[in-house]
Amino acid sequence: MEIVALAGGVGASKLLLGFSREMDPRALTVIVNTGDDLVLHGLAISPDLDIVTYTLAGAVNPKAGWGLRSDTFTALEILRRYGREHWFNLGDRDLATHIHRTALLRSGSTLSEATDAIRRAWGVAARILPMSDRPVPTLIRTEIGTIHFQEYLVKHRTELTVEEIIFDGVEEARPAPGVLEAIASAAGIVVCPSNPLISIGPILALPGVREALRNRRERVVAVCPIVGGKSLKGPSDKMLKQLRYDVTALGVARLYSDVVGTFIIDVQDAAQQQSIEALGIQVVVRATTMRTPADKERLARAVLGALHQRAQAGAAS
Repeated sequence: MEIVALAGGVGASKLLLGFSREMDPRALTVIVNTGDDLVLHGLAISPDLDIVTYTLAGAVNPKAGWGLRSDTFTALEILRRYGREHWFNLGDRDLATHIHRTALLRSGSTLSEATDAIRRAWGVAARILPMSDRPVPTLIRTEIGTIHFQEYLVKHRTELTVEEIIFDGVEEARPAPGVLEAIASAAGIVVCPSNPLISIGPILALPGVREALRNRRERVVAVCPIVGGKSLKGPSDKMLKQLRYDVTALGVARLYSDVVGTFIIDVQDAAQQQSIEALGIQVVVRATTMRTPADKERLARAVLGALHQRAQAGAAS
């Protein structure tokens, strides 16, 4: 069946790799967060789009979860010598992707068209869509001022206090071509285990997306990125706490309660099942930590199983 996944970053890419091995990847459409995108050294950089593409191509650096396997950083060393910004790690092979994307955009291609060209060049069978063709940078208001999310994450190593998250220009932005259509026609929709605030949040904030998901709520399955009160990856737990959300599976379920019909939580959080179900959400309890390829495939099967159950229930009704 046709599956749509909302994704951002390393946690999502792990599950997507599992999907690619447990289903026909040609039936998978991935809608990717672009709030992390930035321009650096004159180049258009799309971190989450590249993580998803490299992972599905089998080319990602397996240790970091981002960048390309066996990449080198000679260009970054020379940029440092020139006094250029060097806080954002750009591998030599990875730079070629950014140069290519920038050239395509400057020649008149949209981000969707550039993304598809890069996907095809890497031989990725799944369809990859940016959430929007228009830049919608995620900004973080902190004690030192408002900065780009990548500066908060990489330059300041999440050591600043998050006072507010801003999706700059989201009101004027529109979902990229195919995004709303994919959500409307999919047999099942997955919200990947990504940061709910700055990976999934920007996608949901785009005009029309949350409403489209709300209309398909019974076909939407989310995987919780919080396990035992901690992030599976990245600063989700820290950001949730600083913005006064509950750093629990229940806390994440509340953020998604209007758009998610089924919520997959880790066995460590099984005691929260009843409270989550009180929100009108069906709960599936499974091991959700993905350390090995087998873990990724096992969780992908669990998600696909939940989607099939929802599809069958919908057909029966």
